[in-house]
Amino acid sequence: MVSAPDILNASILIVDDQEVNISLLEQLLSEAGYTGVASTMKPQEVCALHRKNRYDLILLDLQMPGMDGFQVMEALKTNDADRYLPVIVLTAQPGHKLRALQAGAKDFISKPFDLVEVKTRIHNMLEVRLLYKKLENYSTVLEQTVQERTAELRESEARYRSLTELASDWYWEQDENMEFTKVSGPVLEMLGIRVDPLVGNAGDGQTAGWNEAERAVLQANIAARQPFLDFVFSRVNADGSQQRFQVSGEPMFNRSSRYIGYRGIGVELIAKK
Repeated sequence: MVSAPDILNASILIVDDQEVNISLLEQLLSEAGYTGVASTMKPQEVCALHRKNRYDLILLDLQMPGMDGFQVMEALKTNDADRYLPVIVLTAQPGHKLRALQAGAKDFISKPFDLVEVKTRIHNMLEVRLLYKKLENYSTVLEQTVQERTAELRESEARYRSLTELASDWYWEQDENMEFTKVSGPVLEMLGIRVDPLVGNAGDGQTAGWNEAERAVLQANIAARQPFLDFVFSRVNADGSQQRFQVSGEPMFNRSSRYIGYRGIGVELIAKK
């Protein structure tokens, strides 16, 4: 919520070519407790003043010589830093009200001024404007927090990869289509996948001697997106020697809980003498 002091301390610019109108509005706002009121009788200065001071509200007369209020609003729209046009138009022409709203004004005050109407419309407009600014600030902070958290996650992920590669003989990652995106060591052979797309070897990628029942269980776990820990399987080499391997793996999900792939590590188990 916006507090009363926030509203009374808001920055306001009065733009009118009639000094009497400026004096009346300044006196009215001062008596109501507003502390940040400025004014100009030169509409050509409005854009530069707003870029410098970022007013919370601009009270803009429509009928001014040299540059009318409609032209001022068009010029204000070129300020990319402010997507919200904080303008209340001042007009004695009923036909100008709809045109002003279509041009981007957020409200209007009729001339001659009804003092109660002026105070009410200014208060309501400032409340909306300050709420909008709070929302913009919150969105900026949220975006920055997300970026910082993403950077932390990437750094953590990099550390994880480095540590797992150091602590294991093999490390691999796959995307959601089971295509390998990172491979370290002979893991492709371990999992029974074609090796030539990644390491440039010819052939069908099939290696004899694996315990097919064990390897089928491992592949079924991966296909079902199930984590597995210290799964042991083996193969018999052409010379009759046996090798045993231990692998662990887990599915990966993004922040929206969507499955994005798999990663795992493996080591060769060496028989103790």
